Amino acid sequence: MMKEKALIMDEIAINRAITRIAHEIIERNKGVDDLVLIGIHRRGVPLALRLADKIQQVEGLLPPVGVLDITLYRDDRGDAADKCIVTTTDIPFDIANKKIVMVDDVLFTGRTVRAAMDALMDMGRPKSIQLAVLIDRGHRELPIRADFVGKNVPTSSAEVVSVYVKEIDGMDKAVIEE
Repeated sequence: MMKEKALIMDEIAINRAITRIAHEIIERNKGVDDLVLIGIHRRGVPLALRLADKIQQVEGLLPPVGVLDITLYRDDRGDAADKCIVTTTDIPFDIANKKIVMVDDVLFTGRTVRAAMDALMDMGRPKSIQLAVLIDRGHRELPIRADFVGKNVPTSSAEVVSVYVKEIDGMDKAVIEE
């Protein structure tokens, strides 16, 4: 069991970050025409839904939200490939020529994002792919950068950054654990 070392964001800070990111997404994309949000399973999904709600509050239009499971696209499954649990990808709209904002909780090595882009490219050719994350903790292994970041948090490789969301965990907070 991991021990909480530091609180990075509480519920209020997470809500503020989501509000700010929603405004940044609208501004960068000059509105919401052809904009879709894709939440990376697991905690990226509720964050994408919250962003969509905030965008609707500002623009009056709810952007479509999809769910992406990248389990089969990961490059770090190793021998556990036959033990992995695959959930459902649910993107009930065409992504061709859409401006996609992928949403995840924590950006670390960049491997999850690479896997997500591979999965999306198998579904069609979007106009663009942007990345929104609640926490960017550094330590990239691939040349990947988030377009929208809730908070940059310098960490050591030994530390773990965990994001908890009400929809899954019953509470909203981001913490460093060890």
